[in-house]
Amino acid sequence: MTEIAGKTVLVTGAASGIGRLMALGAARRGATLVLWDIQSEPLEMLAKEIENEGGRAYPYTCDVGDPSAVERTADQVHRDGRRIDVLVNNAGVVAGRRFLDLTDEDIERTFRVNTLAHYWTTRAFLPWMLERGAGHVVTIASAAGLGPGPRMTAYAASKAAAVEFAECLRVELDETAPGVRTTLVCPWYIDTGMFEGVQAGRLGRLTAILREADVAEAVLGALEHDRKRLYMPWMVYPAAALRALPAGLADRTLSALGVFRTMDHFVGRAVHR
Repeated sequence: MTEIAGKTVLVTGAASGIGRLMALGAARRGATLVLWDIQSEPLEMLAKEIENEGGRAYPYTCDVGDPSAVERTADQVHRDGRRIDVLVNNAGVVAGRRFLDLTDEDIERTFRVNTLAHYWTTRAFLPWMLERGAGHVVTIASAAGLGPGPRMTAYAASKAAAVEFAECLRVELDETAPGVRTTLVCPWYIDTGMFEGVQAGRLGRLTAILREADVAEAVLGALEHDRKRLYMPWMVYPAAALRALPAGLADRTLSALGVFRTMDHFVGRAVHR
């Protein structure tokens, strides 16, 4: 079990969506929060909300898609004497365009925020965990990283890389530092506004858009119980297994489930989740 009370938890992309709700939930469990986001004003508001509830929170404005900014901000966190026990790599962006409509900036920023930021932040805070022989790294990836879909070439590829980052880090730490745990989270679409306009699949509640409050609470529960993987909803598990089938059969199955039509009316907002 990972006890959250009394620990210092860093959440990236904390100003909105599940990042905000995870931060609030961790604070209510007795954690001290270190909040990172590119959006300064809502980040400050969140810190005040946590403090008004009797918690402790320290906001740091940071663009996790910029390695220099990550390094500077992490150095400031260390100088401030805050030792991170739990790192939640949550920030994310999505372009949601077909391949030939993606700009170079769309592609590069998607990978910087959704994939490379995990490397930069983890490299900044993992040494402290290794020194103590305890800690936890949470990777918020996506069900999109487990299978294909139209208008997802950048997003899904970046999340697939995040999945493998988390999986490889897990087995590496299991060998060298078993006291440092990892949790990989792969949710279906969440109603944060980041995927505004997406449609549910054809299996009703089984492929319905997830509520951000439910996801945030489930992630904290998985963290507390040291779950190595959390896929939401449970239908993601058999859907991910479709990759073992011949491509044509897997594609026909996903199409029949409506997965390939979910992004048809995507509007979204390209901000950190």
